[in-house]
Amino acid sequence: MLSDATWQSLQKRLGRSSFRAKFRLSEKELAYARDRGLEVLETHARDFVTRRVAPRDPPNDGKQTPMTGHPVFVAQHATATCCRGCLAKWHKIPEGRKLTNPQINYVTDVLIRWLGDQLAAHAPQ
Repeated sequence: MLSDATWQSLQKRLGRSSFRAKFRLSEKELAYARDRGLEVLETHARDFVTRRVAPRDPPNDGKQTPMTGHPVFVAQHATATCCRGCLAKWHKIPEGRKLTNPQINYVTDVLIRWLGDQLAAHAPQ
């Protein structure tokens, strides 16, 4: 489980990147996330990470994650968990070897924290 201190530290670092800080869920993506809930999004996140990012040499690495179309894709770019290069630079997860289960759990936790924050920030009043 991702600690609050680790999440807050990561948020600060990501917030200093104008590229990472600009990501927000669109109204369509927010509606999708609200309709499905975080539990379903966590299942999607784990699946996307396992299939697209976790392999030792992912196909099309650096281009495998669309910028929009699913809340998890947006979260991956916002949290620098979109490709192996970003995982190495931002999260110190080395390239060139398959992600371990604890690393997949960490990446999934990061994504769900970001998505939860987005849902909370855009909760209907």
